Amino acid sequence: MRFPLLFSVCSLLILLSCDPGRVYEKNIKIPEGIWDKDNKVSFEVFIDDTVSAHNLYVNVRNTSLYPFSNLYLFIETTAPSGHTIRETFEITLSDDRGKWLGSGLGDIWDLQQIYKDNVRFAQRGKYTIEYQQGMRMDRLPFVLDVGLRIEVGK
Repeated sequence: MRFPLLFSVCSLLILLSCDPGRVYEKNIKIPEGIWDKDNKVSFEVFIDDTVSAHNLYVNVRNTSLYPFSNLYLFIETTAPSGHTIRETFEITLSDDRGKWLGSGLGDIWDLQQIYKDNVRFAQRGKYTIEYQQGMRMDRLPFVLDVGLRIEVGK
């Protein structure tokens, strides 16, 4: 009697912990919660699937003391061939009334925002994606983590 119940519970936990669409996800801690303009955050992703469309997300964790409603990033993507693209991307962290977007616990807020959707990677291999904060402060306070998520498009 115990074995079927234990098997059912374990199976349910395995199914709930799976994230079948996720190809890659990593969050990197910002030292001391102060993002220096010269501190580039780098992600190395091996892409095997050049057929499926993918969605790319930027993850941000900040405190409620973050002094702005948005965050500008310079995002540089380098393909396996060495070809590099640099783009500016704005993430809206709070609405016009100052209400933080995303999910919060205490004074810490997590937001995941779509950066690109339905992207097909042209080449198989290692891609490097770097973030650099693009705000007008050399040392941007109250940013705790930034991350990248890549999933197969739906």
